[in-house]
Amino acid sequence: MTEPAPPLLNKGTRAFSRFEWMIAGRYLRARRKEAFISVIASLTMVGVAIGVATLIVVMSVMNGFRAELLTKILGLNGHFTAYPIEREFTDYKETVAALEQIDGVSFAVYFVEGQVLASGQGSSTGVTVRGMDEENLKKLKLLYNAAEQGGWDAWDESKGVAIGYRLAQTLGVSLGDQVQIINPNGAMTPFGSTPQIRSYPVNVIFDLGMVEFDSFFMYMPLEPAQDYFKMVDEVLKPGMSPPGTGPLDPPPTNAEIDAAYDHIGQATAAEIFIDDPDNIAVMRQRLQADPSTRPLILTDWQQRNETFFSALQVERVVMFTILSMIILVAAFNIISSLIMLVKDKSSDIAVLRTMGATRGSIMRIFSITGTTIGVIGTLSGVVLGLIVAANAEPLRAFVSNTLGVAIFPPEVFFLSSLPSKTDPVEVTVVVCLALGLSFLATLYPAWRAAQYDPVEALRYE
Repeated sequence: MTEPAPPLLNKGTRAFSRFEWMIAGRYLRARRKEAFISVIASLTMVGVAIGVATLIVVMSVMNGFRAELLTKILGLNGHFTAYPIEREFTDYKETVAALEQIDGVSFAVYFVEGQVLASGQGSSTGVTVRGMDEENLKKLKLLYNAAEQGGWDAWDESKGVAIGYRLAQTLGVSLGDQVQIINPNGAMTPFGSTPQIRSYPVNVIFDLGMVEFDSFFMYMPLEPAQDYFKMVDEVLKPGMSPPGTGPLDPPPTNAEIDAAYDHIGQATAAEIFIDDPDNIAVMRQRLQADPSTRPLILTDWQQRNETFFSALQVERVVMFTILSMIILVAAFNIISSLIMLVKDKSSDIAVLRTMGATRGSIMRIFSITGTTIGVIGTLSGVVLGLIVAANAEPLRAFVSNTLGVAIFPPEVFFLSSLPSKTDPVEVTVVVCLALGLSFLATLYPAWRAAQYDPVEALRYE
């Protein structure tokens, strides 16, 4: 009479039963004679963990770079820059007030801008000068809160300038020192244009944490900037005659000129900040269709930085693809370790088959074994990656100080620190990718194990 099969191997045993998990767990635990296979499985697990952690850290750092650059760039430069057409931009205050009433616009600022040569203590460099009044500066919270030395109090009456700390280092000046700025478009003489040279005290030194702004931007009050760049029109007041035009009139004094003329300043352009930076197309239509604003030429932040941010996007895709190869290599290690395990367990497989285990059961046992390696490696990599990503800047500073080498120098990467921003969606994609590759890597070795013929396997035992 034939002995009945053990309870765990009944024909009615369901898939992924306790029996299959028990056998897979035994194969994962190392014995002395199987130490070599266990070492390979452990190294494979470490490889998966390193691949997942590397991918999470790199993607988090690249997300941090993009977010930080967007914050800094769009913190000073608006989502739209509006340039006047048809006539001079003398109605800048009214235009900005009208723009701020449009639905979706957060706020707008006007400014005067020009390129000059700035000189300090024996050093010179080209800078961009922006003239803004205190009311508009307060809207730019990123700049207004970045004052390291000095302050913005009584800014409109200060007659001084604000510069970044890197520019202060370049020029060799500190708070209270004089900075000389030179504009080639000066007064006209019979011999041509003469450069306009003026000196201003440094009243504010700011630190925005971005090399471009800290090195090449200078701010001054609006009226002095209008005067320096000759953006002030003298318009004769209604009912007044130009002084000094009568035959017996002496040359007019400055007081007489001021009494006869209105001094009307101009602005270069206006920056418009919107609630949703990605809603560019809809906001452009609203701004251009609004009847309360004068005709303006609009350029948005995506147009101004198209090449830069497109390069960042391409780099993110390429880095994700390349670093995914690490996980792929680890998946091939799962294949090799499982093939070795199947070869080593050939007699065990034959015994299980003779006891009633089906081909599907054998296949599931080895799939569980390989997938468990991938799951443990993936979870370990996620934990490691999130810890490193959350402490990217302290780790960078530690390694840089220990080795004495500048890692991620700000002159190259624009930012003074290493930012990191972890995206849960990307982490989920990385986890699914790692688990998917780990599972696929188990299919062939598990299929090979299921094809073992018990008779052939036990013939020489």
